[in-house]
Amino acid sequence: MEKENMKLREIKKIWTVNEQKISPIHTAGPVLPPGPWKDYDPFLLLMEDKFEKGAFDVHPHRGMETITFIIDGNINHYDSATGAGGRLEKGDLQFMTAGSGVVHNESPADGEKVHLLQLWVNLPRKYKMVKPRYQNMHAKDMPVRQEDGALIRVYSGSSGDVVSNTLNYAPVTFVEMVLESGSSIIQDLPGSYNGFIYVLEGSGTFGENKVEAKKGQAIWLGSADELKMSGIRVSANEKLRLILFAGEPLKEPVVAQGPFVMNTEEEIRQAYRDYHEGAFLNPER
Repeated sequence: MEKENMKLREIKKIWTVNEQKISPIHTAGPVLPPGPWKDYDPFLLLMEDKFEKGAFDVHPHRGMETITFIIDGNINHYDSATGAGGRLEKGDLQFMTAGSGVVHNESPADGEKVHLLQLWVNLPRKYKMVKPRYQNMHAKDMPVRQEDGALIRVYSGSSGDVVSNTLNYAPVTFVEMVLESGSSIIQDLPGSYNGFIYVLEGSGTFGENKVEAKKGQAIWLGSADELKMSGIRVSANEKLRLILFAGEPLKEPVVAQGPFVMNTEEEIRQAYRDYHEGAFLNPER
């Protein structure tokens, strides 16, 4: 249902994600390639990865958050913040706040392949060095909004009257939508948010300028009035599955190098010094 005074957004840009072979056991598609920090704000990059055990080694992060969404398969993970690990399955999500620094890894079991999305979200300057935090969210436990022919699983933020209890340092909405052919839904968002959609299955029509997109394509949402609520209309041409990310821009300087994202070059150098001196908690060392 359309809310009074809600501005319905158009689609600003559409592009196709091209899968690249990284190794015999790893392919990757850059949905949001790294670099245009101001354009993506508060997001940094989004990769679609398909890989087997051994594709990634243990690695550190500081100054940002990762949102890992399992499209298909299973993955085991562990982290240095707690020394614990766990298992994520299809439809599950992990929201990791690296903050002051973690050393972690994600890996499928022997002989298995996992298909996932990992989004890097920038942390506000005042939260760059917060204590690391993990939120593991299982699809079966997530709040769901259901309309005629549409199911929206709310991992972060809200959709209509359905609100998640996910903890955020930078406000982020993340929903998964599954729409039956011919159905339509409006996802509400604060007018100040930047946002985008990635189509996982099927095809649909998006925005008030009725842009058509299909599996493997991403679309960037047009802007709205920062002082009002906005919405994006999604209609399914055939059965449609997609994810939508939107967030409040931080409007702060971004200096990124390797796995670290800070505000200045000196902070990046300090991150490398701290990591090499063992300041990041690592149960393996």
